[in-house]
Amino acid sequence: MALSFRLAALTAVAALAVGAAVPLSADEPRPVAPAPAPKATEGKPIDLVICLDVSGSMDGLIASAKIQLWNVVNELARIKPTPNLRVGLYAYGATRFDPKKGWVNKEVDLTEDLDEVYKALNALKTGGGEEYVARVTKAAIEEQKWSTDKDALKVIFVCGNEPVDQDKTVALDDAAAQAKKAGIVVNTIYCKWGRDNEIAGWAAFSEKCGGRHVNIDQNRAGTQVVVKTEFDEQIVKLGEDLNKTYVAYGRDGKRGAANQLEQDKNAANAPAAPGGGQTAAVERSVTKAGALYRNSTWDLVDKMKDKDFDITKIKDEDLCDEMKKLKPEERLAYLKKKAAEREELQKKIAELSAKRQKKIDEETAKAPKTDAEKALDEAFKGVIRDQAKAAGFAVAPEKK
Repeated sequence: MALSFRLAALTAVAALAVGAAVPLSADEPRPVAPAPAPKATEGKPIDLVICLDVSGSMDGLIASAKIQLWNVVNELARIKPTPNLRVGLYAYGATRFDPKKGWVNKEVDLTEDLDEVYKALNALKTGGGEEYVARVTKAAIEEQKWSTDKDALKVIFVCGNEPVDQDKTVALDDAAAQAKKAGIVVNTIYCKWGRDNEIAGWAAFSEKCGGRHVNIDQNRAGTQVVVKTEFDEQIVKLGEDLNKTYVAYGRDGKRGAANQLEQDKNAANAPAAPGGGQTAAVERSVTKAGALYRNSTWDLVDKMKDKDFDITKIKDEDLCDEMKKLKPEERLAYLKKKAAEREELQKKIAELSAKRQKKIDEETAKAPKTDAEKALDEAFKGVIRDQAKAAGFAVAPEKK
């Protein structure tokens, strides 16, 4: 499968994770009023693990993931109250992985550090191998520290192709039973490549897991043009300005700040159709302005949101040079000033994002998509919206 293949797939993943059981209508309205500045997350947990086939023909799937991750997160941010989101990542199907583990590799444990997930995603490389769907599902169920909250939504997306039952060690029925017992929903995304006889097996597996199945037409992804608007560059610039409001601390401070910049670059360099907007970079900036983008492990402004935060308990050696220059009694005021600057930038991004979405909705309404086209960028969102509703989350209503 070519680059277009992957573009199709993560669009699907994005769609599956956040939407309704059926693809969203092309003219579905999105909030246009400026969103309030994000506050500390108080919602229920959502644990999302994405499993990507990285066998030789799957470059398009990885490319799609690079484009759509931030879009998926922004859809999840529409759930109210804002959920506590953690994302994990697995790769499977490459010969460089351990055959004793079924050519499955855990890339990132469930984490709220979205930059770390995006870093791992951008490091993925393809290489031929066996694609063991049951094995990667079993690994994700057993290896991750899933939320124990009774109201949590726990979801796995397995994306790829080839026959779903290649694994002769772990049975699909056993993996499905294990998922159901753990309260984890498993959805499948099949990347079409001319062997439609394989689809039924993938669909049957997701059904046994209590999940949903989506097929992706890989041939559309590489040429799908996202509407470019006059707001895109402003949003990206404001997203870059947000970085200046972060105050690094501790052993992870410098690493976290450097990684934030690196993932900005990766988003800017993500694949885009000729003439289309830089979707990943814009959507990443919108994510950074939202409540699901949290970096309290290395940023004092986010850390300050913790109920038991006390700046006097942060050791001097753990402070950045800028903070060390301040008197102890000046440090909290400095953090509050940075927080206010961040809030102002977040409000501006929210306002521009609403205007951008309105423009995109108006343009896409002029050329309604076929069902096949909708599956590319709406199926992922459709599945998660439906599953979030079933789990008791409040989801923005669809236009009927």
